[in-house]
Formats: sequence, C-alpha cells, structure tokens
Amino acid sequence: QVQLVESGGGLVQAGGSLRLSCAASGSISAINGMGWYRQVSGNQRERVATITRLGRIDYGASVKDRVTISRDNAKNTVYLRMNSLKSEDTGVYYCAAASTSGTILDEYNYWGQGTQVTVSS
Repeated sequence: QVQLVESGGGLVQAGGSLRLSCAASGSISAINGMGWYRQVSGNQRERVATITRLGRIDYGASVKDRVTISRDNAKNTVYLRMNSLKSEDTGVYYCAAASTSGTILDEYNYWGQGTQVTVSS
C-alpha cells in the first residue's frame, strides 16, 4: 500500500504562485508515475502534471506554460510549482501515484486526500 500526503495548498491572489508537495510512504518500490490532478468546478479530474521515476513529464494543456513538476526519488516526494495563477485554477488538487508510467488517469491507483487551491481575483 502507498500513502500520499499533500501540502502547500491555500489562498493566493491572481497572478501569484504556489508550490505543492506530495510525500509518498509505504510500498515505494511499487511507484513509477507520480503527479497532480485537479478537480475544478465539478468537472472531471484533469491532469496538471505527472512525472515518471525516470523523469518523463506530461503537462496538462491548460497549465503547461505555467507549471513545473519535479521529483526527488530519494525523498519519495513530488513538487508542483504553479505560476501566474488564475481564478479558473481554483479547485482541489490531488496527488496521485501509479505503478505504471501513468500515461492516463485510470493508471493511477493511489490518491492523496486533496488540497484546496483558491485563487482570488
């Protein structure tokens, strides 16, 4: 089993920045893909950014010019830096982990509790 603990969400003004962190524990050797999905305004969960153990990165189309994902395998932690935040970025951000590379949502079998990000305009 894998546990994911997120931190770093909160309230930020439009145009500001946030850094989210997600620390994994448990059966770490089972993890390959890690990253962030978000749920905005009741929509389906969408990819923000994901990264494999070897460093292959996929960014969501709506955020790719404004976010940077990184991973520290030694600390079993993934980070998400978000810049130029907009009100439409408001939502719940979930850390996710997959035993595969995590190309699609259905591959992610471990999820954090989610952290709220609110962008005020």
